[in-house]
Amino acid sequence: MLFSHDTEVSLACAAALVNTGRGGHEELPDVAALDRFVDEWQWTGDRTHDRAELDAVRALRPRVARLWDMTADEAADLVNTLLRDADAQPQLVKHDGWDYHIHATRPDVPLADRMAVDIAMAFADVIRSGQLGRLRVCAAADCDDVHIDLSKNHSRRFCSTTCANRVNVAAYRERRSAESDAI
Repeated sequence: MLFSHDTEVSLACAAALVNTGRGGHEELPDVAALDRFVDEWQWTGDRTHDRAELDAVRALRPRVARLWDMTADEAADLVNTLLRDADAQPQLVKHDGWDYHIHATRPDVPLADRMAVDIAMAFADVIRSGQLGRLRVCAAADCDDVHIDLSKNHSRRFCSTTCANRVNVAAYRERRSAESDAI
């Protein structure tokens, strides 16, 4: 494992959050969609379940998305800004079946701030370990989703098995077509 489990979960969540607004399709169109996202990624703490909370989370996405295109110095500046803006105060916590891990905000801090800080803390590990090269955009020509390559050999190219399968099937069909044309 390259990073701690909670860091890997936070990195995957960061990619998932960014991807909710990519490709011209809004995947957080309403509070109910945000509720599903929060449940899927097991965010804890207080929620307002209102439009302001949704808007704040959606406003966070482009800031986080920029991390995929930044140098280490630029990413460190953004991480520091995210932590400072939310008045991060790291502390060890243990809850809901998770062993000790770091929360850097109180549970009553707004959801978007908790998300920003959690993502910033995870990206601090990425930057400190010199692993920004693991931030990738899907290699499928028709997909612009982002992902984190956590493979041991730095070989993950696609955001999902769906994209990988689609590209591999298309390549197979192209090879088969070329073979039959050659006959």
